[in-house]
Amino acid sequence: MKKICFFLLLIPSLLVAQKTTILKGTVRDSKKNPIEKVSIKVGKIGTITDENGKYQIRIPFKEEVTLFFSHVSYRTFSKKFTAKSRNAIRFSPILSLKTEQLDEIVIKDHKKKAQGFTKIDVKKAINIVGPNAGVENVLMTLPGVSNNNELSTQYNVRGGNFDENLVYVNGIEVYRPFLIRSGQQEGLSFINSNMVQNINFSAGGFQAKYGDKLSSVLDITYRNPTETATTIDASLLGASVTFEGNFLNKKLSTITGVRYRDNSLFVNSKQIETNFRPRFTDVQTYLTYDFSEKFSLNFLGNFSLNNYNYQPLSRRTRFGTVAEPLELIVYYSGQERDKYLTMFGALSADYNMNDNFKLTATASRYNTQEEEHFDIAAQYNLGEVDANIGSENFGEVEFSQGIGSQLNHARNDLDALITNFQIKGTIKKGKTEWSFGVKYQKEEIKDRIREWEIIDSLGFSIRPPSHAANNEPYEPFEGDITAYQNIRKDNEVSINRVSGFVQFNQRSFWSDHEIFYNLGVRAHNWSVLGNGIQSKNKTIVSPRAQFAIKPNWEKDMLFRISGGLYAQPPSYRELRNFNGDINVEVKAQKSIHYVAGMDYSFDMWQRPFKLTTELYYKDLSDVNAYTIDNVRIRYRADNVTTAYAHGLDVRLNGEFVPGNESWVSLGYLKTEENINNQGTIARPSDQRIKFGILFQDYVPNLPDLKAYLNLVYNTGLPGGSPSYSDPYNFQQRLRDYKRADLGISYVFTDVNKRYSEGWLSNFKELTAGLELFNMFDIQNSITNTWVRDVYSKTQFGIPNFMTGRVLNFKIGMKF
Repeated sequence: MKKICFFLLLIPSLLVAQKTTILKGTVRDSKKNPIEKVSIKVGKIGTITDENGKYQIRIPFKEEVTLFFSHVSYRTFSKKFTAKSRNAIRFSPILSLKTEQLDEIVIKDHKKKAQGFTKIDVKKAINIVGPNAGVENVLMTLPGVSNNNELSTQYNVRGGNFDENLVYVNGIEVYRPFLIRSGQQEGLSFINSNMVQNINFSAGGFQAKYGDKLSSVLDITYRNPTETATTIDASLLGASVTFEGNFLNKKLSTITGVRYRDNSLFVNSKQIETNFRPRFTDVQTYLTYDFSEKFSLNFLGNFSLNNYNYQPLSRRTRFGTVAEPLELIVYYSGQERDKYLTMFGALSADYNMNDNFKLTATASRYNTQEEEHFDIAAQYNLGEVDANIGSENFGEVEFSQGIGSQLNHARNDLDALITNFQIKGTIKKGKTEWSFGVKYQKEEIKDRIREWEIIDSLGFSIRPPSHAANNEPYEPFEGDITAYQNIRKDNEVSINRVSGFVQFNQRSFWSDHEIFYNLGVRAHNWSVLGNGIQSKNKTIVSPRAQFAIKPNWEKDMLFRISGGLYAQPPSYRELRNFNGDINVEVKAQKSIHYVAGMDYSFDMWQRPFKLTTELYYKDLSDVNAYTIDNVRIRYRADNVTTAYAHGLDVRLNGEFVPGNESWVSLGYLKTEENINNQGTIARPSDQRIKFGILFQDYVPNLPDLKAYLNLVYNTGLPGGSPSYSDPYNFQQRLRDYKRADLGISYVFTDVNKRYSEGWLSNFKELTAGLELFNMFDIQNSITNTWVRDVYSKTQFGIPNFMTGRVLNFKIGMKF
């Protein structure tokens, strides 16, 4: 029934088009290039165009008004309008220059499309509804991007894992914690959505300037403020404050954000009864000081503190079939106390010699101090439930199949320090652009691992999987009692890296068709010193290329192909195997990308739409195979695996409802691996079908009452097996992932609705709303708990369900 409701909700949402009094369009110059920061006013209401020249403003219904379009470099233009209906009006004026003709401007939108980037509206990242609302939550509605854990901001892209994604903020690479096991430990993403200006995402086939990873690039730009403002957001899940402004005669611009997050609301909806208060705090700032038009200094800083105190009490889970239901009851004692302290600072200098030559030098340092300490004992009873409706004990456990206990212990401490220095440059000449860069990076990691697990079944300690067979309880075992899992290691690792790139870009014309192409190459040299053992110096070279053509057709279409060799030299996580040992000779994983795509922009229902498709194939070698438990990845550290991934991504975005952009995405993926020539099996990220919808709507007669709907359906992942197991013995899949989140908000005031008097005149923006997470209360699982049946000597995988239905209230304001 839940599945039926899930899809029925979709049909009316997509078909109903509401009426509106919105005037929107794109302001361009005489060469059809968009103009940014054009002021548009009607009466006391005003707005400005974005970097793509787009604007949107509300005008009165059945009343003649005059719109004024003004810009410092263009002649002011005015136009009278009378909205005779509430249907959206589109108007895209052409402004004339006040002075002589300027140099040719490259259309940024076409350039990003040609590079294979998806540009995401910042407002969607702020307004999207979801447990971890923000940039990553928007990504998970795109085809080819998936994550079945709503408490995690990590994501898989086209068959890769969490460690294969590059994330940049203002050209500076940022990192994820090392010891995180579960999504509920993660807390806040590094990216503060309230500070973001631009979001660009590539799911593969990206340029040589974007680092050495196998899967994707998320390129974030924080904004340089143009006004003084304070933004406050608050909800039952936490709060944030963002301040921005210009000082010292506008030479200094600053934007600073403070965030606090409390996931108790979600944790209390889970099946495990706990004393639990996961709290996360961070402070982030971006400063820019302009010494002159040519030279400026920038600073990006972040301080993050995550405290995770977890004390489970009990758990009750029913599973199995209607005819043979089973129930697991667990009573816990003990607790987990984790702490993650992260500090990051980056100083960069920009030097613009002229319009054609630019240099940027960056120095950054990242430090993470992580503690994972727990002692948790569990006593469990696995029993058969009475399924006889006429029985007096119907629904109660009548027979115990397995009784036992388990004790998990850890005292894991990690300290990582990553320091790098980088110089990048750009040289332009007409429609040709050369980019180059060189980077030195040093990683120093100290890791202390003390982790063991003891399992007891009916008073008999269970030996490790690799232990010699015994015939207990029929024959006594006289050996020592050993832990089921036991890792005791002290690792000290130092990695030195030198990398660089050079690439050539050109935009030109072939007959009347516009073409873009890019040729680039990266080189990466590294060496590892681990526990006193020095590796050989290794070097990998990665050539990459892109080509796109925009035909001079009546239909607005763009075709592109891209590919190359992508390599991922090992990080510390990839050097450490299941037992905590370091292999300093781990090689770089390699992947050859082939990507072909098409963008088709068209009008439907007199509104703009765009269809984007991409077909891809990845051939992987020297793969470092891994297992995954929740969000914890454990590598083999041996490079004895080959793999492949292929698929198709389709995305349709546009104004399904006038004035509001939404999208529907569909992805197909197949990825398999062959570990040490044992045969081909599905990789842990083999999620065959991905379907997502991000939908916006509003009430026709009350357009300031808006609704946001986020729907995701993913087929089940391989997984749920014990982390220590042989993946060839556990190829069953988890259940399909289905989720629907709904948000409703009312806009009291914003840039299109300002008040000159009354209490609302104190706000630049004011919104309030409700969010309903997992509104169908679907039970999704990410892992299994494995319990042994002493009679059949088999194991049962009991699903660990994630969060249920949760209601949240939020309010946002800007002064």
